[in-house]
Amino acid sequence: MAEEPVDVYDHILLSAGCTRSVRLHCRKVREAAREYVIDGVVDRDLVEAGAALHDIGRAKTHSIAHGQVGADICREMGLPEEIARIVECHVGAGIPPCECILLGLAPRDCVPFTIEERIVAHADNTVQGQQITLLPETVMTASLLPRKIRRRLYRLALEMHLFRA
Repeated sequence: MAEEPVDVYDHILLSAGCTRSVRLHCRKVREAAREYVIDGVVDRDLVEAGAALHDIGRAKTHSIAHGQVGADICREMGLPEEIARIVECHVGAGIPPCECILLGLAPRDCVPFTIEERIVAHADNTVQGQQITLLPETVMTASLLPRKIRRRLYRLALEMHLFRA
């Protein structure tokens, strides 16, 4: 028997075609993202929604394009643009338009700008599957990436460390 969705976000992921493992990962990222919310500074509901739906694009692809694909799915579903932007910007520490082109993606600015976008991107970087990792582990997994990308990841991690509730 199929597992029933646990909430509205899980239902959205299921209806988009996400697997159980993707849905469980999204739940864990949502849990991790909550740790960075400061009431009165950060929109808690937006972080929760963005984190819960950040990998919706994995219903169609598990490539690096899943961020842009997921944002398009959110837009097609009529979800708020703020949620679509979180989904679009969550990959790594973001992908600038020039790198999108090099990766064969649409030349969009997929760099997280708002604090909510940055929290979800970082929370996703700290969750491997369904395990929350520590900062040194997160940085070490990025050690084979180009220097420019490692630097973006590290700066985002340091910034988010300041927000840890």
